Amino acid sequence: MRLREIAITVKLAACLPLPAQAHVSEQGFVLLLPTGVYSAAGVAAVALTVLALFVLPGATVRDLFAHRALAARAFARTRQITSLAALAVLIFLVYLGFFGPRDPLSNLMSLGFWTLGWMAAVSLAPVVGNLWSWINPWTGLYRVLGPLRPIVALPERVGMWPAVVLLMGFAAFQLADIAPDDPARLARFVAIYWVATFAGMMLCGPGWLRHGELGTAVFSAYASLAPVRFSDPAGAGGPGWRLLAEKPMPAAGIFALCLLGVGSFDGLNETFWWLGTIGVNPLEFPGRSAVVGQTLAGLLLACEALVAVFALTVWMGLRLARADTGFGTAFGWLALSVLPIALAYHIAHYLTSFLVQIQYSVAALSDPFARGADWLGIEPFRVTTGFFNSIDSVRVIWTTQAGVVVLGHVWSVLLSHRIALRLFGDGPRTALATLPLSVFMIAYTMLGLWLLAAPKGA
Repeated sequence: MRLREIAITVKLAACLPLPAQAHVSEQGFVLLLPTGVYSAAGVAAVALTVLALFVLPGATVRDLFAHRALAARAFARTRQITSLAALAVLIFLVYLGFFGPRDPLSNLMSLGFWTLGWMAAVSLAPVVGNLWSWINPWTGLYRVLGPLRPIVALPERVGMWPAVVLLMGFAAFQLADIAPDDPARLARFVAIYWVATFAGMMLCGPGWLRHGELGTAVFSAYASLAPVRFSDPAGAGGPGWRLLAEKPMPAAGIFALCLLGVGSFDGLNETFWWLGTIGVNPLEFPGRSAVVGQTLAGLLLACEALVAVFALTVWMGLRLARADTGFGTAFGWLALSVLPIALAYHIAHYLTSFLVQIQYSVAALSDPFARGADWLGIEPFRVTTGFFNSIDSVRVIWTTQAGVVVLGHVWSVLLSHRIALRLFGDGPRTALATLPLSVFMIAYTMLGLWLLAAPKGA
């Protein structure tokens, strides 16, 4: 690989426009760094982790996810205040969406939702915990206006099925809508969603958020990987211990797999391979409106295929181990082990977009109405994409993305083995039950690293 080729490609990529999409991807990008070596090393790291688990005693794996109990703290009054404050901020953002600057790169409705919310806040959930429980814009107002008792009691068997449907709808809007970053369009989407969710709470009580509010579902899922939790059941331990502390809700495993499927397809549908498959020239992308049907079909197929393949690995594991554990129980628990992979894909996929769009967000915070104000005193401020113009910085960015993906897979392998110990106990039965799942995770590592390195043209 000649350095001159790499330099030319990186410079071309740096000259491409970077619109404030749900993620910045309306661009052609061909990565010519020698990524094969890094990918092979990443796959080897995951494979070695799998092999190590066959010889490590179960007690060692249990210790990785051990935790100690802490005194639970509810912070109910504080959460009410922060929720009301978040509602006020949301109203301001919706106002900006309808009446603020039309450029998504200058409007805090678009930048706040996609960059600060979907990219940044979600990625921080395993570190800071369930931030959404503090800033969701419903609970504060519900405590003021809501009925003492819910009008309709949701049966527990409803589980997370409403959240699964909402996740697929959100992904369809994000990936297939012609302009998901348009401020007015996004403001309308958010306003309708807020009203519908608050109506659900007024009808079914605060429990509706657990079943049918997407932000609560996403943040709760990723926050379950955090090492510390202050609300009940409070404790501190190895990242992921909370997944073992509570019985999963019905469809929680399906939701986790759909999170992974959505993230994977989000990367796949930008690649030259996918565009060629649907008959689109990646260097002459005709626009989202020309591929809405293909995108929706691909999204649905990706999630269905992932659920089916994962179910097959669980079934094969149960057959190999001759285990008495029911398929539904094993599937529901083991599917949660893909959450670290889904999180890693989320962080890696949006890293480059975030590096650019966070700069636009700072500029918009300083001048929210795009009238030349400088509330933060940062002028002269210029957005830069210079880090895409250097071989060294591009190498750092890509290796960071690859490292996050590999770490997520290693984490998932360890977590799946710990869950298997819970289901099947110590001994060869656990190793046999997790063998197909381990092969699945090694293969998915290869897929994830390929998605990072694959040429992109949409």
